[in-house]
Amino acid sequence: MLSRRHLLAGAAACAVPASARADVDPSWRPRELDVREIRVDGAQSRRFVLGVPTHLRGGERAPLLVLLHGLGETGDERTGAWAWFERYGLGSSYDRLRARGAMRGLVLACPFMPDLPVGDPRAFDAYARWLVETVAPRARQEAPALDAPSATYLCGCSLGGHFSLEVVLRRTEAFGAWGGVQTAISESAGERYAQRLAAALGQHGPRALLVETSTGDPFRAGNTAFAATLTRAGVANTFVELPGPHDQRWLRASGTERMLEWFDGLPRP
Repeated sequence: MLSRRHLLAGAAACAVPASARADVDPSWRPRELDVREIRVDGAQSRRFVLGVPTHLRGGERAPLLVLLHGLGETGDERTGAWAWFERYGLGSSYDRLRARGAMRGLVLACPFMPDLPVGDPRAFDAYARWLVETVAPRARQEAPALDAPSATYLCGCSLGGHFSLEVVLRRTEAFGAWGGVQTAISESAGERYAQRLAAALGQHGPRALLVETSTGDPFRAGNTAFAATLTRAGVANTFVELPGPHDQRWLRASGTERMLEWFDGLPRP
């Protein structure tokens, strides 16, 4: 496991001053997505933001992508639920891909993620249950999302990548693909998580996996070790390394767009 100091150092690189928060994603206005906040019951959180594609043909359904945010937004439910849209460039990246004709469409669910205690597995059990049994069904109720587990994806950024691994290891059957964007793991943790994930996939069958990092990512070694260990174990994965640091500007410029493009390109049932 990473030390709290290591995680905080990574989160600090992603931080945006409070005075700048209103303008972190100024290029995006809702065009291809109907974006709204939803409150649901749950032990850990009652809030998530849902992005519903408005460009789908009549009767068409799209995969559901659940996105977990980073450590910097764990202190406030509203900030965390809106982080991908207001800080990480999710809407503007979606629109850019649509403008290029490179986006078939995804339903996007962005739940608040608390700073769960890494030493208490029960906290992750409860959060995984909330995502799979409350958030995902409500998103499918509100949006034209495919309901097959093979068309339900999970991704996290930084600490969200780390925690999403804990979720997918607990509920592997519920997701058809996993992705981590600059996942906050050390080199040794990357190796351990890869071994655990390889064992889980040996029981549940293969899943599409994305490991995305950057040249200036303080967790680059952990992500590289994670992907390499998966490969040595015979588990196929897509490893992406883009130029840039570990911050929200990088996400808005390229990191989020590359992640969306990968998930949108997966085969559909």
